[in-house]
Amino acid sequence: MELLTIGAFARAARLSPKALRLYDELGLLRPAHVDPVTGYRRYEPGQLEQARLVLWLRRLGLPLARIRLVLGLEPARAAEEVARYWQSVLAETEARRELAALLVDHLSGKATTMTNHPTTGALRIRYAARTDAGLVRARNDDTAYADAGLIAVADGMGPQGGGGPAGAAAIEALKELRLPAGELLNVLEEAVARIDARVGEASDLPEVGTTLTAMLWSEPQLALVHIGDSRAYLLRGGELFQITHDHTLVQSMVDDGRLTLAEADSHPQRALLVRALTGSGDNRPDVSLHTARAGDRYLLCSDGLSRWVADDALHTVLSTVAAPEQAVQQLIAAANRAGGPDNIACAVADVVVDE
Repeated sequence: MELLTIGAFARAARLSPKALRLYDELGLLRPAHVDPVTGYRRYEPGQLEQARLVLWLRRLGLPLARIRLVLGLEPARAAEEVARYWQSVLAETEARRELAALLVDHLSGKATTMTNHPTTGALRIRYAARTDAGLVRARNDDTAYADAGLIAVADGMGPQGGGGPAGAAAIEALKELRLPAGELLNVLEEAVARIDARVGEASDLPEVGTTLTAMLWSEPQLALVHIGDSRAYLLRGGELFQITHDHTLVQSMVDDGRLTLAEADSHPQRALLVRALTGSGDNRPDVSLHTARAGDRYLLCSDGLSRWVADDALHTVLSTVAAPEQAVQQLIAAANRAGGPDNIACAVADVVVDE
């Protein structure tokens, strides 16, 4: 079978030669032959189907690293992975839709509070939060907090115990907030503008900082504030979703297609943050707005839990242990059974109908 030049193959696949060279480098679509002298690439006509699949997946918005994962799966598993990705897109789109609607109402002078669903009644949250030093470290720099309006975890970092006060200071800044009706956006803007300053005031030591992942509750809405590699998960309809994005070097490399998820898990710099609160004013947390549903369960945790306990184990505990306090205890125990090499912060919040 006659091989196609890269130009002819690109035209047939509706891809550019530049894209084909990138896909070759990333292992998504290897040419059938590379000239050892000129480096010129040639492709078999039978590779067009895979090239078009890559094109369709890119149009869907899949990151290159996730496309590589899909291509390595059996068709049925690949279909499940694409469906899982699309569900996450829909969830993010819904959150953006809600924020857009709130902004439209705010800018047009309408009321910005959203009415409760009349058939479900008011919603509230049941919650529990704990930290644990783990089995290796003598000092605990993690912080966890939960009350009727705030669920938060922070993972402090820095020398001589400076990280613990930094994380606590970030959460204290959020605890001081109140969420009056119709003022959620304004309150959040105030919060993200001053949290970092409070972290800077917490310690005079150099290279001190903290992650922060927090939910502020204003029924039926919650605002998610996030920076660093602590995480928030949502258990809804029996499915577990990670609803935050890690601000780490390896995650950025995964997003760019330079690392696989498996390679990221064992990368020597997997804990290196690219964004955190340091008191410098350079980094601001991500803020997103969500509408809660009765039956939702949220998990917020530091990487002392998420790095050492697999998602399927998280799902098992969250979907089978009813009481938030017991779920927190079992999740921390699971991290310690995995060796407990890091501090652990964990908070669980259930959205329930107020009887």
